[in-house]
Amino acid sequence: MPTTADLPKYWELMYPVLRAVDSLGGSAHAHQITERVIEIEGFPEPLLQLLYPNKPKSILVHRLEFARSRCKLSGVFDSPQRAFFVITELGRELLGRPEVEAREELRRLDRLLRVSRSSVSPDGDGAPDDPADDAPLLDEAAGESEWRDELIVRLWNLSPGGFERFCIFLLGLYDYKLEHRGGTGDGGIDGLGTAPITKVSSTTVALQAKKYGPSNPVGREAVALFQRDAARAGAERAVFMTTGRFSKGAEQAARETRPTVDLINGERICDLVIDRQPEIAGLQQRYFVNDDWFGRFEPSPTPRP
Repeated sequence: MPTTADLPKYWELMYPVLRAVDSLGGSAHAHQITERVIEIEGFPEPLLQLLYPNKPKSILVHRLEFARSRCKLSGVFDSPQRAFFVITELGRELLGRPEVEAREELRRLDRLLRVSRSSVSPDGDGAPDDPADDAPLLDEAAGESEWRDELIVRLWNLSPGGFERFCIFLLGLYDYKLEHRGGTGDGGIDGLGTAPITKVSSTTVALQAKKYGPSNPVGREAVALFQRDAARAGAERAVFMTTGRFSKGAEQAARETRPTVDLINGERICDLVIDRQPEIAGLQQRYFVNDDWFGRFEPSPTPRP
């Protein structure tokens, strides 16, 4: 069983993050980068399931997010919009170097960044294994990770029905028209309706919204069962949303069988929320979670007789 000692340091992940964005065409959304690094590096599930003791967050995923942010702050990435990254001229120049040399230069850039923001000696290491231990250096990058964690925890604390209604609300902001069908006897379908294809056409879509912890990824079987239920309901497309993440088997199943399933993990939910932030008062400008706002998705209490 792996331990935290087996995890790569965040600065060791900066080069894999750069390579991942390059493999995605030179630009990518945050969730795409995380997924591609995990795929390229072949990190096993037990390593991804190592969590912080005080919050339901994968340590490895957190270090990947921090490495991505350090790449941005070091000038390797530009970020023309929130959660979207583009390789800069410096990043391209590093990709043209031998891997060992590029890794060393990224390490040097990270040290310089730390020196500019703290009293760390430029000749010393001084970098913690875990960004959570780096309290003096909590910059805008770490701040973004914090609100994302807070949002996922708030969604996790919703009841199952509350999370289903939130997902229907969020997709509605993207012009989905879904009817809530969650509850006993829902046939594995939490929402059914239409999704836009163009401005004048749409397709039938089924939704499943399930809360999963980071130590328990959605597996292939859950996706396959949902596909069967979606097909039985007459859906041409399907969407599976979760607070957690999807296993590689789940991703494969989503592509291989019809209806194909769009998999939306916790990080992608955060991206979708940010894109519609003005319409979601539960996430306010400076990005902190308005806890009370999410209560609207819980069912009203049953009146006493």
